[in-house]
Amino acid sequence: MRVPLPPCFIIVAFLSTLFSTILIFISGSPLRPERQKWNITLGGVWDEFALLSNDNDSQEDPAGILQPSKYTHQLPPSYTPEQIENQTMRQFQLLKVNYSRLLTELDWEMSAKDFRSGRGLPPIVDKALRLLNLKQVIEEVETSVMSKVSCTACKAGAGLLQHYIQHGKTRDDIVKITYQFCVSFKLQTPRVCEGITELFGGEVVYVLSRLKLGPEEICSFVIGDACGDVYNPTHEWQVVFPPVPKPTVIPIPNPTEGGATFKVLHLSDTHFDPYYQEGSNADCKEPLCCRLTNGPAKDAASAAGPWGDYRKCDTPKRTVDNMFQHIAATHPDIDYILWTGDLPPHDVWNQTREENLMILKQTVAQMTQFFPGIPIFPALGNHEAAPVNSFPPPFVHNDFSITWLYDELDTQWRQWLPASVSRTVRRGAFYSVLVRPGFRIISLNMNYCNNKNWWLLLNSTDPAKELQWFIYELQSAEFNNEKVHVIGHIPPGHSDCLKVWSRNYYTIINRYESTVTAQFFGHTHFDEFELFYDSQDLGRAVSIAYVGPSVT
Repeated sequence: MRVPLPPCFIIVAFLSTLFSTILIFISGSPLRPERQKWNITLGGVWDEFALLSNDNDSQEDPAGILQPSKYTHQLPPSYTPEQIENQTMRQFQLLKVNYSRLLTELDWEMSAKDFRSGRGLPPIVDKALRLLNLKQVIEEVETSVMSKVSCTACKAGAGLLQHYIQHGKTRDDIVKITYQFCVSFKLQTPRVCEGITELFGGEVVYVLSRLKLGPEEICSFVIGDACGDVYNPTHEWQVVFPPVPKPTVIPIPNPTEGGATFKVLHLSDTHFDPYYQEGSNADCKEPLCCRLTNGPAKDAASAAGPWGDYRKCDTPKRTVDNMFQHIAATHPDIDYILWTGDLPPHDVWNQTREENLMILKQTVAQMTQFFPGIPIFPALGNHEAAPVNSFPPPFVHNDFSITWLYDELDTQWRQWLPASVSRTVRRGAFYSVLVRPGFRIISLNMNYCNNKNWWLLLNSTDPAKELQWFIYELQSAEFNNEKVHVIGHIPPGHSDCLKVWSRNYYTIINRYESTVTAQFFGHTHFDEFELFYDSQDLGRAVSIAYVGPSVT
């Protein structure tokens, strides 16, 4: 799924044909893994990207191209505590909260001076938040369908957090206060409140304490359209294309009957739960049920079944095994598999790095057990990180660094991918591989467009230079007359993907429409597709993206 709070509408399917999408494509020569390097010279900065495609064991950043230092955006002036306080109060006024009356009622508890100093804020927040439809806010966060209610809640919350940080509250202070809010308003059970605040608190405080944005900019970034399209020069950028004219578009002829094809399996969002327990409570009050920690079911109707449950539960191992077994038996002629991410369960309040790596290893073992000898091309989902959605760019080298995940991805994916992709996998979890002569697959890390990835608030300008690298790969493919399939997790244009990232991606697809012949994503848990249109002629489609349904 897609949100920092765990979703409450998880479903578990049973028959394996519902879990996957089998696609037939026109093919030429037999598939084979990449064996030889290729080289192309575009000159200037483009040669720097060639270094990322070489079998170079060094992890140094070539020419500093992956760092944000080359960007010259001017940061806006820092918001003062008074400005943050005023913005927060303005958001509460949108809820028709009368601050004068509130302060008068609370005079015996605090003064205006206390308010400005940060003392006594919780009583005011307590009264204001009671006017919010918190159930609606939670539902909107879980489904990524936001309204003005969520926008107002976001601005108030961001303003309060910044207020606390400006007034010297420590990480532990803020975690404690947030936990008290969560429990007092019964947003979740105490153990979920504790897990969420402990797991996310350090990252959020770290980012907000270094941020030069106010609540309006923060929430426009995180929430999207429901919070307005607030202009922020630090989050407006454009990729650069090489000085190569777009080739004339040649219409693709319809395939001939009986022509050569190859068969592709698309899997996404397995969300395997190793702690699923048959007979446990499937109707609990937490975001994820069907575990021993939820207790026994009160009656047969509330009990988790042997294969899963359509309520708030993820997928048991036996269901994933049964699905893979059925696919392998029914489709023994699969040529390769596209695997577009989201492996761990939705217990996002209770996850650790070690646990998520265990899920990664177990799921990879399942894939190799049931599909031996079949090439598998994976992409990274937003749930693989702990905490969920936390994907710091490469310039973050402290304890928050994501290398713990990317290094293990490189190890696990190596059995299917050539050694030449190790550099970009370890740098940013993206890669390009030649599947057979004339056909290439490019896997993108869509978490660098994820607006729930709080690290992008610090610098969203093409994190890890992924899109610029993407252009280099597509230009090289165009020179070599290769066709490309793109895979990733979050679909571009989705509400969870930053607008500026989606705009740049759309421009890239328009430029290389003759090279990119299909795209594959997941994340939404629905069987969908997206059409891309010519930016100069909206009546002409230029590309299609298949969005695979979830296993869970």
